[in-house]
Amino acid sequence: MLVIRLQRIGRKNQPLFRIVLTEKTAPIKGKYIESLGFLNPLQKEYHLKSPRIRHWLSQGAKPSDTVYNILVKERILQGPKRKIKIKKKKEERKAEKQPEKKAEKKAETKPAEKKSEKKEKNK
Repeated sequence: MLVIRLQRIGRKNQPLFRIVLTEKTAPIKGKYIESLGFLNPLQKEYHLKSPRIRHWLSQGAKPSDTVYNILVKERILQGPKRKIKIKKKKEERKAEKQPEKKAEKKAETKPAEKKSEKKEKNK
């Protein structure tokens, strides 16, 4: 399955993206079939090869959510923009899970304390 997506080519702290046509299973920084434009988010400029994008869309290529929103903005595609889901980093996920685990441990220890108190009362 062919997909139109962004491929980062910029340096550290200077993002620059190439809009490429590639196989869905191909690595993000791997080889691509055709370059269809570029995106510079710092200067908010981009260039698209509209005829080639239309050609590949007619051949069945699917754009990623970000590329889809750019194509809607440029009126290459019709329709509403898609909501983009940003994944959280692993560190943030771990920080969120740790307080939950501590609360669970406290809840588990309280019933155990009650059982030991009952045993002492019975003696």
